[in-house]
Amino acid sequence: MFLGLDSSTQSLSALVIDPATACIVCERTVNFGKDLPHYGSPSGFLPGGTDGVVHADPRMWLEALDLLLARLAEATDLSQIAMISGSGQQHGTVYLDETFPQRLGDPRGDSLVERFAPAFTRATSPIWMDTSTGAECREIAEAAGGNAEVCRRSGSIAVERFSGPQIRRFFKTEPEAYEKTGCIHLVSSFLASVLAGREAAIDYGDGAGMNLMNLESLAWDPVLLDATAPGLVEKLPTLGATTDVIGPISGYFTRKYGFSETCRCANFTGDNPASLVGMGSTRPGNIVISLGTSDTFFAAMPGPLTDPHGYGHVFGNPAGGFMSLICFRNGSLAREALRDAEGLDWSAFDADALGETRDAAGANIMLPFYGPEITPRHDFTGPVSKGSDDFESDAALRVRALLEGQFLNMRLHSRWMGLRHERIRLTGGASQNDGIARMAADVFQAPVERLAVSNSAALGAALIAAAAAGHDLPAMQKQFCLTTDQRKIAPDASLEFVYNEALGKFEDLLRETMG
Repeated sequence: MFLGLDSSTQSLSALVIDPATACIVCERTVNFGKDLPHYGSPSGFLPGGTDGVVHADPRMWLEALDLLLARLAEATDLSQIAMISGSGQQHGTVYLDETFPQRLGDPRGDSLVERFAPAFTRATSPIWMDTSTGAECREIAEAAGGNAEVCRRSGSIAVERFSGPQIRRFFKTEPEAYEKTGCIHLVSSFLASVLAGREAAIDYGDGAGMNLMNLESLAWDPVLLDATAPGLVEKLPTLGATTDVIGPISGYFTRKYGFSETCRCANFTGDNPASLVGMGSTRPGNIVISLGTSDTFFAAMPGPLTDPHGYGHVFGNPAGGFMSLICFRNGSLAREALRDAEGLDWSAFDADALGETRDAAGANIMLPFYGPEITPRHDFTGPVSKGSDDFESDAALRVRALLEGQFLNMRLHSRWMGLRHERIRLTGGASQNDGIARMAADVFQAPVERLAVSNSAALGAALIAAAAAGHDLPAMQKQFCLTTDQRKIAPDASLEFVYNEALGKFEDLLRETMG
C-alpha cells in the first residue's frame, strides 16, 4: 500500500491506496485549530499579524504529524506501507540550524517537537498568505534586471508570497538569525526530511514556486540567489524530481507507529502539483479549476511558457515537464459578497435559478472584483459592469453576470498558455454547485467533470508514492481519478458564439477600467 500526506493551511491529511484493488484503504485528518488549539491558530496560522505578515508555528506541523500517524496506526496496518510521499502548502519556508541533520539521524525521543524544536532559527514560518514583502520583491527585481527577467528565469515575477522574497525579508530584519541558519526548507521538503531521517531535496514542482529556481536548467539560479540574500546557495537543499526516492523511513516511525523497515520515502511536492496528479490532469488538455476563497486555474503545459503579463506562474509537473497556475483573489470572496449584498442564499447560484436567466447569457458584462485583484493586478474597489436597463434592479441577472465574469476572466488570462480545453475538472467547495459547474462548461465550451475524491492533493501524493515504487502513473490515474456520468456536464454549444463575443466585451471593459 502507499501513503500520501497533505499538509495544507488548515490541516494535515493522510490517504492510503492499494493499487492492486484500486481502493482507497484509509483516510484520516488532523485539523490544526480543532485538534491542536494550544498553538492559537484556529485557521492554521497565527492571527493578528501586521503589515501583511501571516506566519504559522512549525512545531504545530510536527505535532500534527505525530497525532495523524497515531490515528492512522489505529485504523490500518502501517507495516503494509511500501512508500510515502506528500504535499505541502506552497511557498512556506522553515529555517533550521546546523544541528538539523544530526537530529534527523537520531530517531530517539518521544515526540517530534521535542527533538526538532531547538533547531529552529526562526520561531515561525511565513506561509503563502503573507504579503509583507513588497519592498523585497522590488529589490529582487531591480537586482536581477527587472521583473521580466525574473519571470524568464523562474517562471514568475517576484511575488510577495513566494519563498525568495520571504527569505530576503528574514535576512534583512534578522541578520544574526539568518547567519545561524544552516538550511532553509519548504514545508514539503521539511516534512519529507523528518519522515526519511535525512535531508530531502526540494522537488522541481515546489521549487519553482520560490523565485529561485531556473526553469531551463532545473537548478538554483545564481542571479536570483545573489539578488535574494548572501550565501543562500549554501543554505538550500538540492533539487530533484518528485518521484526520486530519499531512502528508508526513519527508525522513529518504525518503532512508534509500526512502519516496516523496508518502507521508503519519496520526495514531497507542493499542494498544487500534487492536486494536478490527483485530478488525473498531468497531460495537456485537462484543465483544473479549484473554486475556493481564491480560485485557481492550473494545467499541464507542453513546455515552460511564461505569462508575458506576469500574472501566471509556471511550476514543475510531478509527471514530468511543466504546469501553469493562475490565482484569482476574488473567488468565493466575490461570490459571498454578492450573495450577502443582495440578501440571497446559495440557491440563487443553482442550476434552476441560473436557467431562468439563460436568455440573458453574455448580455451583461461584469468585472467581478469586490476588492484588489492579482489577476489582473489592480486595486479594484468594487465590481464594474455594463448592463441592460433592468440589470441594476434584478439580482438574478447580477448573479449570472458575476459568474460569467469570473470564468471569462479565467479564459482571458489563460490564453497565453495556448492550451486545448478538452475537459475541465472542477474541485473545491463551490464545484459541487451544478449551476456554477454548468457556467464553467458554457463559458469555456468544454465538458466539466468532478471527481469523487475530495482531497486531490493527498490522493496525488499517494499516487506519486506508488509511481516512485514503479507503478504506472497514467494507469493508476484511470483507476483512482474517477468521475460518474451524473457528475459530468456538457457545454451548451448554442452559447459558443455568445461567450466568444462576451470575451471581447469583457476585455474592452477591463482595458477601459484599468486605463
